Amino acid sequence: MDKVIVNNEVAVLVSPGYGAGWYSWEHDDSMLFDPGLVQLILNGAEFDEKENYARNKWPDAYTGGIVSLEVQWVPEGTEFLIDEYDGAESIVYKENSNWFKA
Repeated sequence: MDKVIVNNEVAVLVSPGYGAGWYSWEHDDSMLFDPGLVQLILNGAEFDEKENYARNKWPDAYTGGIVSLEVQWVPEGTEFLIDEYDGAESIVYKENSNWFKA
């Protein structure tokens, strides 16, 4: 899977706004790291350009989370998950979580 990596950090697409998630509503890993969408966001693309890109790339996906979509940088090799509450996504790092073992 292609990823944007700068200074040993990976660009991750996250939708922190309430209402609709991005990855959390589709669970398609390519939606987390898509280099084309990362570049659009980093270049300050308008909503319509991002929405058209997403609809062409993932025609069957719900893309409502694109409204608040942003790039967050995660150190390369770091284990994480996307947590979602009422559509608002956040990155949770494994090392910062209380994981239980049965």
